[in-house]
Amino acid sequence: MVRQVRERADVVPQLAEVFRVHGFEGASLSRIRAETGLGKGSLYHFFPGGKDEMAAAVLADVDAWFLREVFSPLDSLPPEEGLALMWRAVDGYFASGRRICLVGAFALDATRDRFAAAVCGYFERWIASLRGALLRAGLANARAAALAEDLVLSIQGALVLSRALREDAPASHKDTVFSRALRRMQDEVGQALKRPPA
Repeated sequence: MVRQVRERADVVPQLAEVFRVHGFEGASLSRIRAETGLGKGSLYHFFPGGKDEMAAAVLADVDAWFLREVFSPLDSLPPEEGLALMWRAVDGYFASGRRICLVGAFALDATRDRFAAAVCGYFERWIASLRGALLRAGLANARAAALAEDLVLSIQGALVLSRALREDAPASHKDTVFSRALRRMQDEVGQALKRPPA
């Protein structure tokens, strides 16, 4: 049954889940229509540029969420508060490791070059916001830069490992590799901030 949608913004979260499950290449237009319940006319009304425009809209939506929920708090709040919000937001957004990073998935497949600016910008902004918060918290420049890179790397790696261990499937346990990794990262940051600057 074809569904009526009034706003383009209503379609973007549905498209994100199709791309998240099937990847860009695997998300054929027929699959997108089937899984969103939208007809070809509706999709092309909202996205005349086709699948590329759909993916660009999804990446922009992800970026806007991270800007609001992660990057801006890291940039503007006291460092400890911004970091605490980041841990909670990231754990919730990625469903404790049961939901892949769509931007990371785009970075790993053949679509990387097609969406290079959005993919690169997302990761650069996250690292820069973390680095800034760590600097304001008292870490030396080199240590803040290295730790910021390590944290984003560890978050992405924990997502991959959770998926590899099939923790993305519905499970009865709540403590995932991803959640444990986040706790270790929090401890690492806490310890780094307790040490006097070198």
